Amino acid sequence: MKVAIVGTGYVGLVSGTCLAEMGHNIMCIDNNEEKIKTLENGDIPIYEPGLKELVEKNRKEGRLSFSTSVKEGVKKCDVIFVAVHTPPLPDGSANLCYVEEVSREIAENMDDYRIIVSKSTVPVETGKWIKRTVDKYAKEGAEYDVASNPEFLREGKAIDDFLNPDRVVIGVESDRARQMMSELYAPLKDKTEILITNIESSELIKHASNSFLAMKISYINAVSNICEKTDADIEEVARGMGLDKRIGNKFLQAGVGFGGSCFPKDLSAFIKIAEKLGYDFSVLKEVQKINKNQRGLVIEKIRKSLWNLNNKNIGVLGLAFKADTDDMRNAPSIDIINQLVKEGASVKAYDPEAAENAKKILPGAITYCEDVYETVKDSDLLLILTDWKQIVEMDMKKVKELLAEPATIVDGRNVFEPEEMEKLGIKYTSIGR
Repeated sequence: MKVAIVGTGYVGLVSGTCLAEMGHNIMCIDNNEEKIKTLENGDIPIYEPGLKELVEKNRKEGRLSFSTSVKEGVKKCDVIFVAVHTPPLPDGSANLCYVEEVSREIAENMDDYRIIVSKSTVPVETGKWIKRTVDKYAKEGAEYDVASNPEFLREGKAIDDFLNPDRVVIGVESDRARQMMSELYAPLKDKTEILITNIESSELIKHASNSFLAMKISYINAVSNICEKTDADIEEVARGMGLDKRIGNKFLQAGVGFGGSCFPKDLSAFIKIAEKLGYDFSVLKEVQKINKNQRGLVIEKIRKSLWNLNNKNIGVLGLAFKADTDDMRNAPSIDIINQLVKEGASVKAYDPEAAENAKKILPGAITYCEDVYETVKDSDLLLILTDWKQIVEMDMKKVKELLAEPATIVDGRNVFEPEEMEKLGIKYTSIGR
């Protein structure tokens, strides 16, 4: 099938590339000319393992192209995905102005039947607004359908998530749209369940799923605080919980809390959606509160380890909100490092992919290092915030030798075993253990 993807951000670029890998002809469109030039030159504006190679492969095989023209995409393609940014407004609700702009541009250029598919994470009933916009600006008698196809991509695992998904969710309003969207995802029908719903259910599934996963993370972090006040070990508690098939072991890793674009944004948006519908989603407000407090608890662990932070040298390992991405959006490192600097600490940091993005956000006083050991050297305390492979596989004897005495580590990801650290003579503090 011929498919246009409007928006070449994280979702659009990954989705377009993977649809091309499935055999479709894909045109990825963005109004950012610099970004399109970058992609046409074979470079990737984001870090996602395996994406650069997959883009290059599908471009060479003629299934993937790039353009700055929505008009071109609408004229040439049968299915148009809207995968533009939906940033949060000050009140937490989603800003849908880009969705409206693209919907209008699609409508003005339609001359035959098209399916307009919302791929961005949007509030329930956005499909109705897209339809209203298209009706307003399309030529009289123009045929089209609106559909919803939310993404469930984890940064760092996005390609596998798209090509080997837990499920594919499609919201449609006609048999014609159902047939075409089913054909689009036919290569995955033997791998997973393709769930076809109405548009409102499809839109709601995305927000409900992400909010539930965020709730699991905040829940286990809340339990970790109880563990620290007793002799319990959060790793053992989480393992015992995860063995219950009704609960499962995913998203039960205690730590500094969640970040990134999806969970914080989707939580806020879902709370506002509920509020507009007359429901106080108080449990999700508590999820937000616990997540925010978790960062403060890490700061408190550092204070307890060093007494005062003024004039202390702190090495930070990991800046991105999670490993295998360069995404700094809502990363716990931002709040934590800002507070360390505010209290007079000197900070040097290392991240294998996110350093350049971090420089745009974090204070200029931070020193960025080339590897873990440069970061460790002479630090009064080593703070672990992202579990990159380079960090997990550090030579801990060398780390002990390079750290200022007494060798002190605060581990916000529970990377290492407390018993092993004690044997090495490292003063080690983790989460819930």
